[in-house]
Amino acid sequence: MSLKVKDLSVYYCMRRGDCRAVEEVSFDIEKGDSVGLVGESGCGKSTVAFALLRMLPFPGQIVKGSIYFNGEDVAEYHEEEMREFRWKKMSMIFQGAMNALNPIIKIKDQITEAIMLHDPNATKKEALARARELFKMVGLDPGRVEHYPFEFSGGMKQRSMIVMALACNPEFVIADEPTTALDVTVQAQIMELLQLLTKELNITLLLITHDLSVVAETCKKVIIMYAGKIVESGTVIEIFTNPLHPYSQGLIASIPSIEKSHNQTLASIPGQPPNLLKPPLGCRFHPRCEYTQEICRTDDPPIEELKSGHRVACHLASGRIQSESYSRKV
Repeated sequence: MSLKVKDLSVYYCMRRGDCRAVEEVSFDIEKGDSVGLVGESGCGKSTVAFALLRMLPFPGQIVKGSIYFNGEDVAEYHEEEMREFRWKKMSMIFQGAMNALNPIIKIKDQITEAIMLHDPNATKKEALARARELFKMVGLDPGRVEHYPFEFSGGMKQRSMIVMALACNPEFVIADEPTTALDVTVQAQIMELLQLLTKELNITLLLITHDLSVVAETCKKVIIMYAGKIVESGTVIEIFTNPLHPYSQGLIASIPSIEKSHNQTLASIPGQPPNLLKPPLGCRFHPRCEYTQEICRTDDPPIEELKSGHRVACHLASGRIQSESYSRKV
């Protein structure tokens, strides 16, 4: 199994113009990989996830690109084919389980409905047994499937959402900020559970987050997005030890260190993300980049593979321009 996304562009077409939420995004994920998709709020992470499952909210639409899953272009599927594809081949743990679960329908009914829709031969009894088995796997009392979501704590709701994502034995799971609104202890438990399940069930994981420290503990590879575009990708070790894009460097420099004193000064990235209705010419990061030169304002840097598996879209990193203040670890 593999996922190959090529030149994916997603626009939200509005009266004020087209919001270019995702533009020319390309990446590959191999079977068994755990990949972190990272970037600040509004950079297009969740839009990529919804595009992969063809669940874009109105007025979002895929205007360009292909999404190959096991060699077939999902972007070309008819809606009937997508119903078969979702949850059975690729599923999603939504951001904010308290909004994703129906509060007035018992958990068991929400899970068994999904199982029976994707396996017409499954009986209600078999589907319920599967739900109970998964509840036990995620550390919940199997008897709690009889309860309503409003009877669960935040952590229990999130575990139930994980059960729903795994109910149809998918090959690929997208976890869209699965620890949103949870306290730190529960966040750690949920991430540990995700790691354990992906290994036990041999599931490929795409983890969407803005927290690089979570990616460092959970994933093997990382993709960094800024303003709708991928600016850098590579292994977690490469990105953390040798970040090449100034935005990646800024993100990593902003992570607090437990080894330093309590009054440490954290780095910050000045300015605000651009308006994607009218994104800046050239590199989209150039208004906030301390190394900006004229070419950055006019030419959009292509994403290039500078080392095996390490790709970056930056004029400085690729050596097209030089800056005395730009430090790059090699």
